[in-house]
Amino acid sequence: MDLERRNEELEELYLLEECFPEAEKLKRDTRLLSQWNHYIQCDGSPDPSVSPEINTFISLWKEETNETLEEVIAKSKLVLNLIEKLRLLLLQTPSYDLEDKTIIQYRGSILELQELLHLKFNVATERLLRQASTLADLDSGNMEKVIQDENVTLYVWANLKKNPRYRSVRFSETQIRFEIPRILATSGIAIRLLHTHYDHATPLRPVSASLQGHTATVTHFVKDEVQKGEAEISKELQEEYKQQECESVSVCEEETKVEEQGDIEVQMSFVQEESEATKCKLEMKLLSEAVFAAQLLLIENANEKPCFCEDNEVDLCQFTTLGGVYHLDIFELPPQCKPMKGWMIVEILKEGLQKYIYPPESTEDFETENAFPPIEVTLEVQENVIFFEDPMVARWDAEGKHWQTDGISNVLYQSEERLITFSLETFGPVTLIQDTHINMPFQSWELRPLDVNKVLLTVTTVFTEIQIQIKENLCMLASVKVDNKKHSSTLEGRWMTPISFILALKETGLNIFPTGHSHFYVVINHKEPLVEIKAYRQLALLSSAFAFGWSKWNVECSSKKVIVKLREHLTEEEPVQDPNWTLLMFSGDRAQRLKINENSETFSEALKEETEFHSTLYHLVKDFASKEAMEKIRSSKCQFIDSVCYMLLSTRLLSYS
Repeated sequence: MDLERRNEELEELYLLEECFPEAEKLKRDTRLLSQWNHYIQCDGSPDPSVSPEINTFISLWKEETNETLEEVIAKSKLVLNLIEKLRLLLLQTPSYDLEDKTIIQYRGSILELQELLHLKFNVATERLLRQASTLADLDSGNMEKVIQDENVTLYVWANLKKNPRYRSVRFSETQIRFEIPRILATSGIAIRLLHTHYDHATPLRPVSASLQGHTATVTHFVKDEVQKGEAEISKELQEEYKQQECESVSVCEEETKVEEQGDIEVQMSFVQEESEATKCKLEMKLLSEAVFAAQLLLIENANEKPCFCEDNEVDLCQFTTLGGVYHLDIFELPPQCKPMKGWMIVEILKEGLQKYIYPPESTEDFETENAFPPIEVTLEVQENVIFFEDPMVARWDAEGKHWQTDGISNVLYQSEERLITFSLETFGPVTLIQDTHINMPFQSWELRPLDVNKVLLTVTTVFTEIQIQIKENLCMLASVKVDNKKHSSTLEGRWMTPISFILALKETGLNIFPTGHSHFYVVINHKEPLVEIKAYRQLALLSSAFAFGWSKWNVECSSKKVIVKLREHLTEEEPVQDPNWTLLMFSGDRAQRLKINENSETFSEALKEETEFHSTLYHLVKDFASKEAMEKIRSSKCQFIDSVCYMLLSTRLLSYS
């Protein structure tokens, strides 16, 4: 392959890959438009990205001290929406567009909103418990209340009768149950289970030092280069202007002076237009480099495995919390309301709602050793969460600020009834955890066109087959099979942006997205990051007209090469049972068709007869693609190509299959 043709192919690829910075510009415009739309809506809700607005919202809500649980739950929808907006801003805004102070501001607002929301639930619970005697059940004499919402389910039980024989607490029309010891059955206590379908207990993941350093470097580099370019353009303009001015002074004749001045203005306009074009070209080049660097971060492997000090601490790089958090609390019953001469008199404690410590810090005053046995708890598992194995139970350590697995015993999971029973030594937040990498490595994958700017990505794992549709800048869960059976999911049919879609899949237990630490927990087929990223970008470019799939030979080649199977696919028919696949090998700067096929007995890198090497996958397929296929590729929209590339980068199919 001669050098001249190689340079021509790389230049053409560079022009084709301008779709990535173009897509980034469109995403920037979308973010700005979103801010503007919020501004003109005037619906009274704050813009969480504007510090004064969110601070005012938090301050005003703190002043509201007499809300009921129903009112807090209603307000929580807005609060959760604000938290989600901030979280997406942190994830969707590229690292080179986020300043350190902005990250600190957003994370600070998220923490404040989370803490205030939980405080509001406690204050509203205290208000309810002060009225427990007026809400008592006629049969049991105790109070029970259940409130169900899309984001929160609340169960409150108040022990008013203190009957030592009443040891089993079960909430009406639910499977939620507590087996309490005698000491609690005879105490003035209340039990609250606040099941939040979200997780505000797990700390926000810190931005790694390497990422911060890389972000700062890229940001400063881009800004410096743009400023340097602007300075050069400005200098060029000034020189042109001075030259034109000298020429105009040398013209003495009054009749031609006006004409000359007009010519100068035309020339000045032309120079300005030319310099503006140069500036745009420079900005696009720098944005392209910044986008490439940000994409490279998505497939960067961490150098060190996270270290944990506690023996029973949950490694959040290895495990994922699923189904929200169950906040289990025992409270001391506050003074009850008393009717007096037509008034309701109530004593309000200055210290507010008090937790009942179980077991107490000192047990010397109690006669028997087993006065404080573990409490048996039965919980309902959230319906839209998939557990491929029996979930583990973890409890929150408030001092260490982490999840841990000690203090929990006799765990029994009933998958059909979606119930989990366990014994808990002490109350506090608990959650269910699953191995993050249970669906990794993948068994196979396929990327197939459905139409122009629309593809279907199928990922097959040991337990499941997941089909994802991608169109323009949106993704949708098309179908899920678990153990070869169709599984219905609440996510099916809902179009979302790629990042929102990935978060939603993870939250339901369908995690096929490796992180920078995943290679410590999964046996992978390691590929060089530069080779991998170039392959994903070029596969995305071709995805409108070609189907790609997993090849068993990808494991056999070196880490500096990748192998995929390919075939032209122009119609939306069902996949062929035994399609005629072509094998391609790519090393980042050289692409070739292989002589072997998927059914060959031995691996060989021999070049297929009557074919030649190329610098890019695009130019390789151009040799044998139909005219219609190449037209489809050239008519693909930049947002679609960017979304396909992002999904490939996020799944890392070439390394994790």
